Amino acid sequence: MPPARGPYSTAVVWENLVFVSGLLAVKADGDTVNGGVREETMVILRNLKNVLEAAGSGLEKVLSVTVYLADIGNLTAFNEVYEELFQPPYPARATAGVSLPAGFLVELSAVAFK
Repeated sequence: MPPARGPYSTAVVWENLVFVSGLLAVKADGDTVNGGVREETMVILRNLKNVLEAAGSGLEKVLSVTVYLADIGNLTAFNEVYEELFQPPYPARATAGVSLPAGFLVELSAVAFK
């Protein structure tokens, strides 16, 4: 992951929990992906997987996800990619329509068990 773009940590480990800050579609080399909801979601979920594994966790240990969509009408497209990487029982989740920076369509944060 590239360094955080502000005064925050990409992830914080506390005891047996991993708190992952809001991830945008930014590749490891710092390049951004603005290619649609599906592509952004795939990049974000790959980044989430990498962050969690670096912290000693993984996607299968995610307890809660918060999703921010620039257009709530993109929820179906988001869910199609989300269901490829998460399996039942799914993590608890909240989804909100918000204004996102730099033209991004998706942002995602998570809490996982370590």
